[in-house]
Amino acid sequence: MSIKPLNNKVAVQYLKDEKEEKTTEGGIVIPDSAQKDEKPQQGKIVAVGDNIAEEGQDDPVAVGDLVVFDKYAGTKVEIDEEEYIILEIKDVLAVIN
Repeated sequence: MSIKPLNNKVAVQYLKDEKEEKTTEGGIVIPDSAQKDEKPQQGKIVAVGDNIAEEGQDDPVAVGDLVVFDKYAGTKVEIDEEEYIILEIKDVLAVIN
């Protein structure tokens, strides 16, 4: 199955997070969802909508670009056991070179 975002949206596949579990001195494991890291997320663009560029400008991103986006932006979807997020182009903060 494939995904094709509409209009000014992009589909991003999350990069695997290599975070280590944090453990307190008492031996309690703190899951990454409870850690107070509010860092932006990173992912790879797998599909783009037809209207991501502003009029008269080139597309700001392309399939295969690594991008940074806000942790709470977009809508998460799961397709074929892979997790993706659908973002508006304005929610993409940066392209990683």
